[in-house]
Amino acid sequence: MGRPISRRQTLAGLAAATASGGCLGRTRNLAGREMSSQLTLQIDAVPADRDPNAIRIARHLAENLKAVGVDARINTLDQTTLWRKVLINQNFDAYVGQFLEPEPFDPDALYAFTHSRFAAEVGRQNPFGFADLNGVDDELERQRRAESDRSDPVADLQRSLGELQPFTVVAVPDPLTAVREAQFDGWSQGQPLSVAGLLSLDHTETTGDATGGDGNATEISEILDGDDGNATAAGAASDLLDGDDGPEGVATLRLVTTDSGITENWNPIAAEYRRQGTFTSLLYDRLVLVDDGEVVPWLATDWERIGPETVEVSLRDASWHDGEPLTAADVAFTYEFLRDTSMGTMETPVPTPRFRGRSSVVQSALAVDDRTVQLGVENVNRAVIDRALRVPILPEHVWRDRTDAATIADFEVDAETTEAVVATNENPVGSGPIRFVEATAEESAVFERNPDHFLARAEAWDGEASANPAAGVPERLHGKPAFDRLEVGVLPSDIAAVQAVGDGFADATVSNLGPDSIPRIGREADARLVAGQSGAFYHVGYNVRRPPLSNPRFRGILASLIDKETLVEEAFDGYAEPASSPLSVSPEWVPDDLRWDDRSSDPIYPFADDPGTGSLDVEKARDLFRDAGYRFDDQGRLLAKQQ
Repeated sequence: MGRPISRRQTLAGLAAATASGGCLGRTRNLAGREMSSQLTLQIDAVPADRDPNAIRIARHLAENLKAVGVDARINTLDQTTLWRKVLINQNFDAYVGQFLEPEPFDPDALYAFTHSRFAAEVGRQNPFGFADLNGVDDELERQRRAESDRSDPVADLQRSLGELQPFTVVAVPDPLTAVREAQFDGWSQGQPLSVAGLLSLDHTETTGDATGGDGNATEISEILDGDDGNATAAGAASDLLDGDDGPEGVATLRLVTTDSGITENWNPIAAEYRRQGTFTSLLYDRLVLVDDGEVVPWLATDWERIGPETVEVSLRDASWHDGEPLTAADVAFTYEFLRDTSMGTMETPVPTPRFRGRSSVVQSALAVDDRTVQLGVENVNRAVIDRALRVPILPEHVWRDRTDAATIADFEVDAETTEAVVATNENPVGSGPIRFVEATAEESAVFERNPDHFLARAEAWDGEASANPAAGVPERLHGKPAFDRLEVGVLPSDIAAVQAVGDGFADATVSNLGPDSIPRIGREADARLVAGQSGAFYHVGYNVRRPPLSNPRFRGILASLIDKETLVEEAFDGYAEPASSPLSVSPEWVPDDLRWDDRSSDPIYPFADDPGTGSLDVEKARDLFRDAGYRFDDQGRLLAKQQ
């Protein structure tokens, strides 16, 4: 038996990772260059102060790769640079990230993520360059066409992805949010930081102890055994936030984050700047909204299938933030634009780098009148159509002028793009319940309530059903948002963010919190920890365009080097569930053979451990490589194959 690596030893670097923001720089992938060279693998991730969970996964995988003889290197990048490298330039070996669905999602969300039709495109769609025409592609198409029971094709899809491993699912985290309820309550919704969650908040004049809330909101004092806080974090918060409650008489919701994207870019289709897109979704309405797992009317009052390949959508009265009326022509333009942001002015279409799976459903769009649009759709089921209605509706009079060709210095791919894709979209004009006010890059962004939005106008509704501007929208959202002003501040770390909440400088955090940051909230009576439910599973994504990652057997061996159970226990401190399927957050879709349940290891690629210690068995892991045709030199280094 080979030299075991203890779980503690494997993860010993995790704590150090949280203090390290260093970058090893750009390291060229050396695999396959020379037969005698050691195999090199670079793992890209954001630094600990931006996402403590991602860097811990990267550190764990790198330590185990080094133990078996791979020259594994971690490259830390800011979030925007990481996504540009992976999604746009496609210049990576492996990355650690999250699937960008903030809530449990329909299986069709995997269509754009893994279908081969998107393998050559840039953007969020199929960032791996993965293709499995007769397996995954077929299963993705079958689940789209199935009218009643989709369980069989969805189960087959999960098995295929599990076997081929274009990405390795690691864990589904509990999204942790630090909140205070002195000014706003309602944080106990299942998705407190979703569009519906933020709009569900109620303004309260309550001060002092805040004992309201239910569900999974937890008093900090119930789960902590004490922590003295962090003076530096508190100082950073007080420097940025002055601690008052905003302009007198104005209800101000203050959120803090470690992600500066919303202070620099407001383009809803910019792949590298958007994570889950909550704020841009508050700026730009969609036709429908998902609220607590249910699809509800939003900009659309109704939608119905009037033929096998036609969906008719009725719109409510709405206007853009600049006062122009929103009409069916804007909706028709949006769908055509998302399919080709050049609107036919270039030799080949330039599709949007976001929403490709949804927009691919709509083949044509026709404005019948100002309030009616007909969408020509593929032969797909209702669930897929409902997803297709969840794209940001764009004002034609603004975006029509952004179809020209554009270039940007940091883009390395040899592909055409348009101004629409690269624009920062300063002074964004949407139709949503909030409007943009101002921003200071990397510091803060300010928004205000849109009094002309149908939610706000519903507050004055006199009870006549025909005149209800928010008809069909859940009643608790009528008259919302409860805040007049929304301020988003950027802080240097998750610890600083939770300290800002604990000290009363902010109402909630909106970025990933690591378990080390939780004690920093302190024992403020109105400070709470809210754990929601997320679809944003952590995964290791592989660039299958380059060897040896192009080999599914090699990717499977990498999956066997990840001890998901230990990562959940020690890196996530229990605030996650280990997973083998991307649909693990929705167990009704997961077949029994892929469920984690009481298993201690992955059901597809079990961790290569020593049964006696539960630690990595180095010799067992090396045997996996040997069986796949790899060799080791006399120093135990794994040698790259000659390609």
